[in-house]
Amino acid sequence: MLPIRDINPTLTTPVATLAIIALNAAIFFLWQPQGTGPDAIEFVYERAAIACELTTGEPLSIREIEADTCTDAGAALFPDKNVWLSGLVSMFLHGGLAHVLGNMWFLWIFGNNVEEAFGLVGYLGLYLITGLVATAAFVVFNQDSTIPLVGASGAIAGVLGAYLVLYPTHRVMTWLIVFFVPVPAVLFLGIWLLSQFAVQSEGVAWQAHVGGFIAGALLALPLRPVLLGRVRRIHGRWVARSA
Repeated sequence: MLPIRDINPTLTTPVATLAIIALNAAIFFLWQPQGTGPDAIEFVYERAAIACELTTGEPLSIREIEADTCTDAGAALFPDKNVWLSGLVSMFLHGGLAHVLGNMWFLWIFGNNVEEAFGLVGYLGLYLITGLVATAAFVVFNQDSTIPLVGASGAIAGVLGAYLVLYPTHRVMTWLIVFFVPVPAVLFLGIWLLSQFAVQSEGVAWQAHVGGFIAGALLALPLRPVLLGRVRRIHGRWVARSA
């Protein structure tokens, strides 16, 4: 299922969502080396989050990379790497063009409504917190992994979780093979969440997706009355001005 748009209009400009999309695109096209060559591989090992590093608190050694195991031994390949900062940097790196386009498409469709509800500062806080929680969830289940973790998927999953809590009955226009079908958000996002458990391959950080989604839902749940009240006030002022 591919989401085309949600049937849930907003009245505010999604400044933070647009800024995040622009930043991810700029980093991918202007800073991060592309492809699978030595420069691209070195780039992600030097800057991206790696579960083994976050478990030990130390940069990977050459021996660990060669053996593909977390032994905490030998000279570090990048001794000056800040392993804690890498958890943040990873949220803005991607594994390829399809990866970044898919992530930004989902963020564009669902992010504007969540930003309208949370406000700019609250939305940025939600995005960063759920992204870090997503990374932590991946590390918990993959403590010995020496593979770099890249992508905004965990943070965007947090946005999806918040959207589910705030707008479960709103429709998502979805492309199903040859048809466009309006699907309730609770169904679309529920299927998306369940599909993460079915895609348990080494190349997909599904634990990060699930962790981010749950974190976003839990953050939005106790705030739901306040957030929806904010949205009603925004739309109410627009109705009053247009009357």
